[in-house]
Amino acid sequence: MKPIFQCAKCWALAALCVLPLVMLTATGGQPVNLNSASADELAALENVGPVKARAIVEHREAHGDFASVQALTDVSGIGERTVEMNLDLIVVE
Repeated sequence: MKPIFQCAKCWALAALCVLPLVMLTATGGQPVNLNSASADELAALENVGPVKARAIVEHREAHGDFASVQALTDVSGIGERTVEMNLDLIVVE
């Protein structure tokens, strides 16, 4: 039983190490600009998905460009944790 548990721990650790690489690949290795990205580009961010991505675009269209990355929390359904998870992947230009 112990070798299986150790193997599961190894897989979990490997997944945590690979996740940032997957996220960078999903965004093309370039940061996503909150003020110009399409819903498809935004949906590639961690914990965003298509529904939240559309909400981000709609908020941007209704209220104008985001002044900061933290302003993303003004969008319904986007919290501090989502911003923190994607801090290295998003910019405001």
